[in-house]
Amino acid sequence: MRVDEFFTGDFLSLIKKTHEYARHFFEREGTHGFSHVRRVLNLCMHIGQKEGADLEVLALAALLHDVARPLEDRGEIEDHAVESAKIAKRFLETLGYEKVEEVAHAIESHRFSRPPEPKTLEAKILSDADKLDAIGAIGIARVFMYSGEHGRDIETSLRHFEEKILKLKDLMHTETAREMALERHRYTEEFISRIRKEIEGEL
Repeated sequence: MRVDEFFTGDFLSLIKKTHEYARHFFEREGTHGFSHVRRVLNLCMHIGQKEGADLEVLALAALLHDVARPLEDRGEIEDHAVESAKIAKRFLETLGYEKVEEVAHAIESHRFSRPPEPKTLEAKILSDADKLDAIGAIGIARVFMYSGEHGRDIETSLRHFEEKILKLKDLMHTETAREMALERHRYTEEFISRIRKEIEGEL
C-alpha cells in the first residue's frame, strides 16, 4: 500500500520524513523489525479508512509505535510503548505537528497486555493492527522467526500459539479488525492442526 494513495502535499512530506526517521531506529530485521511497522501501517490505513478514523494521526502513530522496541529488546528500557510515545512527541513537536497528544496516546496504548487502554478510535485501530500482524500467515511466520532467533523448538512454538496467538481474535476493538481476525484465526488453527498431525506422523 502506498501512502500517496491517502495523502498529498505537506502531509505526505511529513509522512515521508517520519518514515525515514522511524526506520533509522531498526538496525536489523526480525520479528519486530521495520517490515512489521510497514505492515501495521498498511493495516491501519485499510481499517482506518473503513472505520472513518483520522488517517493522519493513524499513519504517524503506526510509523512510530515501535521505535523504542530495539531498546526494550536490549534490556535498556522496560516498556517500549511508553518510550516510543515520548520519542514520537519530541520528533513531531520539532516539526510543528498539532495533534501530537493524539499520536502519543495511540502509541502508548497499543500493547494489549499492558495499560493504558486505548480511548480514541485511532488508538484502538493501532492496537488492532498490531495484534492482527500476529495472526494468520504473517503471524505464523513471525512466531517461527522468533523461535529461530531464540532457539525455541516447534513444540514450544505451538504452545505460544495456544497461550497467546489464538486468543487475539477476541481482543479486537473495531468491527473491521474483528472480521479480519476471524479469517486469520481460522488459517492459524488449520496450520496448527496440520503441523500436529505431521508431528504425530499421521500425514
